[in-house]
Amino acid sequence: MKGKHAHPLLPNSDESFVSAMLKKVGAASVDELFSDVPPGLRFRGKLRIPEASPEYFLRRELLTKLSANRTPPATLCFLGGGVWPHYIPAAVDSITSRQEFYTSYTPYQPEISQGMLQALFEFQSLMCDLLGMQACNSSLYDWASAAGEAVRMAGRVTGRKKALVGANVGPGRRKVIETYAEPMGIKTETIGYDTTEGTLDPADLRRKLTDEVACVYFENPNYFGVVEEGAEELTKAVHSRGGLAVVGVDPISLSLVREPGAYGSDIVVGEGQPLGIPMNYGGPHLGLFGVNDIKLARSMPGRLIGLTTAAADPAQKAFAMVLQSREQHIRREAATSNVCTNQSLMALAAASYLSLLGKNGFRTLGETVISNAHFAAERLAKVKGVKSPHFEGHFFKEFVVSYARARSRSVFKRMAKAGVLAGYPLERESGIGAEAGLYCVTEVHTKDDIERLAGALEAAL
Repeated sequence: MKGKHAHPLLPNSDESFVSAMLKKVGAASVDELFSDVPPGLRFRGKLRIPEASPEYFLRRELLTKLSANRTPPATLCFLGGGVWPHYIPAAVDSITSRQEFYTSYTPYQPEISQGMLQALFEFQSLMCDLLGMQACNSSLYDWASAAGEAVRMAGRVTGRKKALVGANVGPGRRKVIETYAEPMGIKTETIGYDTTEGTLDPADLRRKLTDEVACVYFENPNYFGVVEEGAEELTKAVHSRGGLAVVGVDPISLSLVREPGAYGSDIVVGEGQPLGIPMNYGGPHLGLFGVNDIKLARSMPGRLIGLTTAAADPAQKAFAMVLQSREQHIRREAATSNVCTNQSLMALAAASYLSLLGKNGFRTLGETVISNAHFAAERLAKVKGVKSPHFEGHFFKEFVVSYARARSRSVFKRMAKAGVLAGYPLERESGIGAEAGLYCVTEVHTKDDIERLAGALEAAL
């Protein structure tokens, strides 16, 4: 007989089922299953879950709550820093929503997964061309996790226990790198940057670069949107001491900025979100990861899809996952990392996006972005009490604006109330030495949008 509190769709709510499962595993109670969790961390009260509601009323309540959100295009968005507003062609959503792609998970059985395997192979090929790398995996979770994995990989490959990280990289990514590196005994140290240009300080790099350094991680463009024009010299300096150069990128910038492979980077990571993926509350994202030497591929985390031919018909192409001996489901604790999946649907979106734009369309996109961003920076410079851009280094689509007599958080909140999301507050820890905000301008912004931004900023100061 079912328990009196059993739910028809939740078998585990049936007391007889729970008793049978506990008996099978040899536990006296459900609480015993969580005995490893310290008592002080366990929730002892009752969850405040409301009574069930009809679907119609529940839907109405959710829509009412969602209406309080400020979302584009109703609210202008000039925010960046890792999640950027870009236009997504309708064809991208059409492709990714196809049932054979949308419902697939892990293509462990290649004979029934050729469609997804080919799509991921095409994604890898596009990433190799875009990043200038010899091999790219079929994606990680996001930029931050990819950066953390890259530092860990550099430690494994070199056998060294120190990583240098630019002070002008994304603060969230820097924290993830530290979190990933600490269990491996890899210590991180920060490289300063030129407070005038916004680029890494080569003199500080040389002072801290020793034979103990496994890698140097920097971003190009960096978190402030400034292009690291000395990237090739930075890379050569790292190589001179036997370390690896790890570079983080916004892939849209590579429409105009030199690809990392062109200046000798060993590992490239980045965020694929601008390649056809909505901002969507900050996720899901798409971690890019590539290596400039095919010998490093076996040490690379994540999945790799390979192309071969059918044994029965050499003219017939066949796709399969390769080099799986690196992964945890085969090597267990000796695996390259604990990443044994990838963002397949997001990778498909990125491949579709790049294929739709093509080489010429991608370059045109970059030209539009940089033109709009520089026009916006010049327009904001006319607003009294601001310095725009704050840094003198060349920038792509993001730039810092500093305020002479206003708090960055207050400015951000006032503009948000006016329907303009812009000027993400930069913390004092960033080393700018002034109240400042980060602005992002892309192809979706019109001249009227930028005028409205300037008006909102002027009113908020």
